[in-house]
Amino acid sequence: MKTTNLTRSQQKVLQFVERFSEKEGRSPTLKDIAVGVGCAAVSTIHRHVTHLIEKGFLERQHGRGNNIIRRTDNDAPPIEPAKPEKVFPFYGDVAAGSPLIPDTRAMPIEIPHAIHRDKENLFVLRVKGDSMADDSILDGDMVVLQARGDYRNGDRVVALIDREEVTLKELRRDSEGIWLIPHNPNLAPRCYDAERIEIQGVLVGVMRNC
Repeated sequence: MKTTNLTRSQQKVLQFVERFSEKEGRSPTLKDIAVGVGCAAVSTIHRHVTHLIEKGFLERQHGRGNNIIRRTDNDAPPIEPAKPEKVFPFYGDVAAGSPLIPDTRAMPIEIPHAIHRDKENLFVLRVKGDSMADDSILDGDMVVLQARGDYRNGDRVVALIDREEVTLKELRRDSEGIWLIPHNPNLAPRCYDAERIEIQGVLVGVMRNC
C-alpha cells in the first residue's frame, strides 16, 4: 500500500501524526489531530486513524500515553512524496435535489492528483441537496467533473435543463427521451425531450472537507 493510494484526509492525518511526534516527543490525541488538520469532528479523525491502522501506516503502542504512533517495523509502508495538486475552475453550486441556476463566476480551486490524475477539461461544483445520497454524494460536497464529447448510460452527470438550470443526476437515454435519475428512494426519475438537455460534464471525483 502506497500513501498515494490514501485519501487526501488520510494523508493529512498520517503526516500530522509524524510531525507532532517529532516536535512534541509524544503521540497526539484524537483531538490534537482534529485541531491540527482542521477537522471539527473527532469521530471522523477516529475513523481515519482506524483506517490507517488497518492499512499498516499507524499502530497503537499499548501502555504509552495516547499511543497513536507511526508504524516503524520493516513491514510499514513508506511515506512517498505527495503528487502535486492542480488548479481548476470552481463554478458555484449544482443541485442534487432540485435544479439551480449556476454561478458563472469561475474561481480557482486545487484538486488532489488522486482525483484529477492529469485529466483535462475539469471543473468543480458544490452540491446542494441530497438526491444523490445513495452514491455518498452529500450536501456541501465538492464534485469534480470532466467536460467531454461522449456520455454513456449510467454516468453521473451535470445536466443543463432548458439552458438555464443545472442538476447532478444519473444519465439514461431510451426511446422516451433523456432520463435524469436521482439516487435517493424518496425522489423519482424525470424524463425530458432530448432538445431540452445539454450534458455539461461527467463526475470523476468527490471532495469532502474531512
